[in-house]
Amino acid sequence: MNENAKDINSDADDPLNASGVSKKSLVIFFVIDTSASMKGKKIGELNTVMEELIPEIRKVGGADTDIKLAVLTFSTETKWMYSFPVSVESFEWIRLNASGVTSMGKAFEELSEKMSRNSFLNSPSLSFAPVIFLMTDGYPSDDYKKGLKMLQSNSWYKFGMKTALGIGNDADDDMLKEFTGSADTVVHAYTGGQLAKMIRIVAVTASQIGSKSMTLAEENKELTENDVFASKQKLLGQQIQELVSKDDDDFSFDTGW
Repeated sequence: MNENAKDINSDADDPLNASGVSKKSLVIFFVIDTSASMKGKKIGELNTVMEELIPEIRKVGGADTDIKLAVLTFSTETKWMYSFPVSVESFEWIRLNASGVTSMGKAFEELSEKMSRNSFLNSPSLSFAPVIFLMTDGYPSDDYKKGLKMLQSNSWYKFGMKTALGIGNDADDDMLKEFTGSADTVVHAYTGGQLAKMIRIVAVTASQIGSKSMTLAEENKELTENDVFASKQKLLGQQIQELVSKDDDDFSFDTGW
């Protein structure tokens, strides 16, 4: 899909300049590796966790926030689960299958193209920067740096809350740290039990922080938008690591893939 994705920067000057409406919108992007190495238990357990996760995310938004989900899968090609972000209230998970190679660079280009007011982020009520959650069990089979460079020039990516999950023994956490910009927002799962815990910890925590008011630390009226989103990203890393450390004792009783 969209092999010749281009860098979208038409809203680069102020991606958060939404019209004044009471209900705010938050789009959560799940970017999921469905290459052949995910086949079997990994993709099966991921499907189960995601099905169970949707009702938990529904509890986060509340009356003043419309949380929407967008799911991008990548193997040899990229594919969106739905052709537009879907409100979590009506979202239904479609179970994924695994095959092909790991075209992560192509996925980054596709994500950059769709993260624009001309495409997936065109809600008139949009006022929260997106949450972007990458999950993969291996190393890219294409030029991921080219795709990541394109993505890094996208203002929605710059302002967005970025986190990543390495699955299994072959996932490259250093590469995932390049994507998120911080080691604290990268977690790893070596077993099915860890996978379930990590996806829940990351997705729910990111949803909660992402839907907080942009006036974090209201006592400091001089905070810029950059300050606010840097604070949110830092808070996300701190809370994820605290929750991961808290659950470490449970992981030793689980078996790996």
